[in-house]
Amino acid sequence: MIPVSFEPSQLKFNSTDGLLPCIIQDNITNKVLMLGYMNEESLRKTIAEKKVTFFSRSKQRLWTKGETSGNFLNVVQIDVDCDNDTLLIKAKPDGPTCHTGADTCFNEVNDSFSLQTLQGIIQDRKKNPKAGSYTTSLFEKGINKIAQKVGEEAVELVIESKDQHEELFLNEAADLMFHYLILLTEKGYQLDDVIQVLKKRHR
Repeated sequence: MIPVSFEPSQLKFNSTDGLLPCIIQDNITNKVLMLGYMNEESLRKTIAEKKVTFFSRSKQRLWTKGETSGNFLNVVQIDVDCDNDTLLIKAKPDGPTCHTGADTCFNEVNDSFSLQTLQGIIQDRKKNPKAGSYTTSLFEKGINKIAQKVGEEAVELVIESKDQHEELFLNEAADLMFHYLILLTEKGYQLDDVIQVLKKRHR
């Protein structure tokens, strides 16, 4: 069961139909995937089974997203808004979310990549270790090994910077950035924490 900071019975479900809107957001890319509606029963089922379950207004029954297609929405986090009448669920989609086959119900492509996206993937690997994963193996070895790898990659980048081999230089730069994000994650920090420091210096 997913820990939540609220009790479902305390939410302000609509007095007419007993529903409240629920926004589904990709946990890694932050793309809004879809909007659905939940009643208290579907919310409790979502929390218990960790798969998004809505109340279908057209079929007048509970339905778990992906029950037919297999494209489940795996719940990572559930938040409620300031008025207790709208939910935000961060989830990991197993495939396209929209019934049309699109990544989202707003016809957006959900494959954008950024450093924040990469850190999200790294954070997920820390929370959910995977056998055979290089990232998992580093987290298992601890902070000393991770810090050592950052130092090694920094030295390799410096060495490559003295030559004119673009591909090798960029690959070393990517290696350093990757291990740097692992170090930040191990220390419990976000890339945004570093950005805020830089922002203050810029003032």
